[in-house]
Amino acid sequence: MTQAQRFRDVYEECYPRVLAYVTSQVGRQIGEDITSETFTVAWRRMRDLPQPPLPWLLGVARNLVRELRRRDSHQYALAAQEAQRIGIGGRAEAEDVATGVIDREAALQALASLSDTDRELLTLVAWHGLSTKQAARVLGCATTTLTVRLHRARRRLERAMEAVPTQPAPAVRRTDPEGALT
Repeated sequence: MTQAQRFRDVYEECYPRVLAYVTSQVGRQIGEDITSETFTVAWRRMRDLPQPPLPWLLGVARNLVRELRRRDSHQYALAAQEAQRIGIGGRAEAEDVATGVIDREAALQALASLSDTDRELLTLVAWHGLSTKQAARVLGCATTTLTVRLHRARRRLERAMEAVPTQPAPAVRRTDPEGALT
């Protein structure tokens, strides 16, 4: 297999997940740019690319995001919503739409109240589907350290969810076949 063929295989396999990860950090537009930069680095370092390549690619992407944040202090408010949209895209839910919207809003509020570190850790595991070993590699720490951090982040998320005020779903007014409100 040539280097170009191997790169094409890695790109096709990993691009959507790298884009989703980066988008969850910085938003869609800049996420596409950083994802492109990530694969440029991968192309230059194809000989060094480990198996599986995803944790390595996410580590490169993470470093590029951190570099961007050092240069630019502007924060992206929609990163969590975009990550969730990508993470659940296409799945139909049988639950009541209003309840789903309220639950989603409560989850986003709770997630937004956490530190950047907790949000990143939780999204790597929950939304991006990485194992603790892979997430540890992305974050540059030991698996046991990540496991402890993940446990603590989950507890903080639970407390944040409990603190978010829940609102009942709005009543839906319906009409009967004769046109009277019920």
